[in-house]
Amino acid sequence: MRKIIVVTERQAAFQAKVAGIKNFDEAFEMVKSAVFDKFKMHRAGLSLILQVMPTNLGAYHILGSNVIVMNSYVLAAIRKLSGSEGEYNAYLFMVLAHEYLHSLGITDENRVRQMTFELCKDALGDDHSSTRMAKEDPSSLFPQLRTMVQTQFGREFHVVKDFDKSSQSYIQ
Repeated sequence: MRKIIVVTERQAAFQAKVAGIKNFDEAFEMVKSAVFDKFKMHRAGLSLILQVMPTNLGAYHILGSNVIVMNSYVLAAIRKLSGSEGEYNAYLFMVLAHEYLHSLGITDENRVRQMTFELCKDALGDDHSSTRMAKEDPSSLFPQLRTMVQTQFGREFHVVKDFDKSSQSYIQ
């Protein structure tokens, strides 16, 4: 028996926006909008850093800071493994949503995982790649990640320019 998937007009429109994400800032603006719509929570002034990390870590938020650090090793792997820009963007959206929720002061990992899943399901539908990764983990969509082993933190990092631009003052 086939499962019937119903996607609302709002979800279809949001899916199209996620599929068309062009950069980190655009992804983050969508995350902030979706989180506000779903949970009525907002914060501004975050920075994004890319760094090589162990493969079991997709990203983290430094508690009490304005920094999200994303695993550039996993990000590059997903870019290569994804069948489309949309799948890569789905990962980007899901991870940024997860870390943004942490940045709002929610420290309980299980609660953030559940909220990320609820957010993706509400905004994108049950069968969207973001929702599936939030429900399980990225290796559910990209099983090759299980065989890619990186155990060290890299010493170098890259600060993403023009991230969270809508929160920046026009005076620089």
